[in-house]
Amino acid sequence: MHEILTSIRLALRSLRSNVGRTIFSLTGIVIGVAAVIIVLSLGAGVRGFVISQIEAFGSDVIEIEIKTPKTAQTSAQNIGGMVGGAQVTTLKIEDMEEVAKLSNLGAWYGGVMSQDITSYKNKNKQVLTMGVTADVIRVDEKMEIEFGRMFTEEDDDSLKQVVVLGSGIKESFFGKEDAVGKNIKIRGKSFRVIGVLKERGAISFFDFDKLIYVPLKTLQKKVMGADHITFAMFKVKDETKTELTTIQMNDVMRRQHDIDDPDDDDFAVMSMAEAKDILDQVFAVLNILLLSLTSISLVVGGVGIMNVMYVTVIERYFEIGLRKSVGAGNSSILAQFLFEAIFLTLLGGIVGVIAGVLISLGAEYAAFRMGYFLEFKVTLWSIVVALSFSSLTGVIFGIYPALKASRLSPMDALRKE
Repeated sequence: MHEILTSIRLALRSLRSNVGRTIFSLTGIVIGVAAVIIVLSLGAGVRGFVISQIEAFGSDVIEIEIKTPKTAQTSAQNIGGMVGGAQVTTLKIEDMEEVAKLSNLGAWYGGVMSQDITSYKNKNKQVLTMGVTADVIRVDEKMEIEFGRMFTEEDDDSLKQVVVLGSGIKESFFGKEDAVGKNIKIRGKSFRVIGVLKERGAISFFDFDKLIYVPLKTLQKKVMGADHITFAMFKVKDETKTELTTIQMNDVMRRQHDIDDPDDDDFAVMSMAEAKDILDQVFAVLNILLLSLTSISLVVGGVGIMNVMYVTVIERYFEIGLRKSVGAGNSSILAQFLFEAIFLTLLGGIVGVIAGVLISLGAEYAAFRMGYFLEFKVTLWSIVVALSFSSLTGVIFGIYPALKASRLSPMDALRKE
């Protein structure tokens, strides 16, 4: 124990006597550890943000949406096809009516979206128009009427040209003026405003306040000239049976579309719980990838420490020879220089953690200022990982110079000095 304490004391004295070299050798470790903290906090923050947005729809909801056949729902091919404008027009409201007969499903609505030029007096805007069935307000619990009313199933069946405005659209067109009872034009057709929604905000980059809601059949037949939908949302009565209900929904849809091979599915069924699981897997892989990349800077810092320690050993041949001549063993010399490398990386780790925390807090504040409520969480686990990485780097890259020092014979060390 006395030898270990002596080795620690000598290692600390050496670091204090070469402050400039110590600071220089810390740089790589500080950068690497700060990068680990930032990456893990960013990953946790983005994951929490995305999960919270999904949960905003409710955990008791299952969605059916269109999908490109022969592709996986979350594959790049399917996403690319959707973004590229691939048209899947086989999803019908009649399909949803059959699915809705399942005993564990409650309220539901189907919908389709369209980008349309909308105008009021001399104001024109490109607006996202959402055609939905009347039960949307029963399924989407965040949707609340502030003025007027929601359209009804009778409005939809009779193709009434009525709309309900998001609060942002109402503000854009009408300002402080009352919108209910006024007429706006969508693609040149006149629609009467019957309701205005309460302010809701955005989920990710989807702003509900900038939507116009139109009865589904009205939008299909009088604006789009189509008879298909792109999605439907279903409330689940018993969440413990969500997985079974999802399987049953797939079976009903395949019967409706005469599909025998699941690879030919032109639809996808996903519960919010399943969406969260997929996101957890994606973020886990992403964290591993980013940690692998940031570890490169720790390796660079470790190489720097190895070089500094190697030079330190050369400069202190006389000290090594003198200690050995008075009885210090190889293990004592090895411990002294190994402790020196570990203390260097541990100090760099502590400074890196502080820098990473401060940068994460700064990034969180910047995101908040830009309107994104991201919480960059610096967890105890991320700090432990960062400090463990830095200490391990000290051991790995400090072992060679320490071994070289410990194997010097007293006579060779004194002769070289």
